[in-house]
Amino acid sequence: MTEPSVLIVDDEEMIRTALEQWLRLSGYATHVAPDAASALARLDAIRPHVILSDVRMPGLSGLDLLRRVRELMVPAEVILITGHGDVPMAVEAMRQGAFDFLQKPYVPDELVASIKRAAEQAGLKREIADLRRQLDGGDAELALRLVGSSEAVERLRHMVRELAHIPADVIILGETGTGKEVVARCLHDFSPRAKAPFVAVNCAAIPAELIESELFGHEAGAFTGAGAQRVGKFEYANGGTLLLDEIESMPLLAQAKVLRVIQERVVERVGSNKQIPLDVRIIAASKVDLAAESMAGRFRADLYYRLNLATLTLPPLRARGDDCVLLFHHFLGAAAKRFNRPAPSLHPADLDAIRRHGWPGNVRELKAAAERFAIGLDASGRSLAAMIGPADASMPEATGGLAERVAAYERHLIETELVRHGDSIAATAEALQVPRRTLSEKMTRLGVRR
Repeated sequence: MTEPSVLIVDDEEMIRTALEQWLRLSGYATHVAPDAASALARLDAIRPHVILSDVRMPGLSGLDLLRRVRELMVPAEVILITGHGDVPMAVEAMRQGAFDFLQKPYVPDELVASIKRAAEQAGLKREIADLRRQLDGGDAELALRLVGSSEAVERLRHMVRELAHIPADVIILGETGTGKEVVARCLHDFSPRAKAPFVAVNCAAIPAELIESELFGHEAGAFTGAGAQRVGKFEYANGGTLLLDEIESMPLLAQAKVLRVIQERVVERVGSNKQIPLDVRIIAASKVDLAAESMAGRFRADLYYRLNLATLTLPPLRARGDDCVLLFHHFLGAAAKRFNRPAPSLHPADLDAIRRHGWPGNVRELKAAAERFAIGLDASGRSLAAMIGPADASMPEATGGLAERVAAYERHLIETELVRHGDSIAATAEALQVPRRTLSEKMTRLGVRR
């Protein structure tokens, strides 16, 4: 892997030389420029991961350089350094998208740590750009729909590409929010059936007494209230793809009739004896293991075996490594474009919060969090960590005796409420219904920090 590169911009040669030597010893490829104009002229040739710039320089300032880098959409992070720093300048730098703002004299180790985090974020931006540039066979569009660089997602994209051109029924398994319908649409859109209808049916949302009419259609007068002929979902999807989402919720009697339709590839409307030929691909999606459900008698085994020509198992977000950060960047940029707002920068604490959060709602929850962050619904200015909640909504497994377990539980509750209330001691004490002094004493004893 190529070492990250840093472009050092400072009008003082002694400082440029010192920074260049220190960063080279720290493992970075370094480049220098005496002013912002020279730095801008070399961006295309250098393609730096991080731009480390002084603020006050002759000509263009460091803030001017930051603005130009953002306008040019350079996939690099900017860290500003100044000996004349003040709070308004730092706020303005962060508002315009600076990754960090340091004041001289800085601690070299802290500077290197900041550059390391900035280089990591720049690398993620480049991964997104690389996904957009993938060529041939629809890879670019597929990569934009199934975003991620983890091995699990690479394998999923490969299987979708292969299965899209095979006329086989498919089962998609995955937790709520993992993107089962997104994968089903990809299987349809990248297949020869792409110009025919894609019809999605949520089996859990249809009352048991109406499911046959919804799926198979009915003739006028077939039952009370059937005033006109109705085309069912199977018939409507003819030539295309039918997604039976949450198929585990389908009543067993309806499962038997669906099995016959899938086996015979014909459908009869309720109240009719006429058989209508079908050319339709069936995709069944479930958040539970259908094999286990069939063994327990809650799902027809013969329907499971008939559908199970191919199975795609979608990994939960917590098992996808840094894909959570990559996806957050992706959804944040898309939301900012859609709402015509500047995309806010993600800072080290934000990246840490994204990685540590359990995302029980998977991609759906993460997308909603990115959109909230993009449009700034939280007017209180809380951090992203406070917006998305505690690192893990579940209580960590406790060990030891009763005293240790009680202490662990108390620590977890206090930390959760602190995050929820933006580190406010008063609000946390009120939520836990304890005096502030008692809360402070417990935090000291349990080692809880704001």
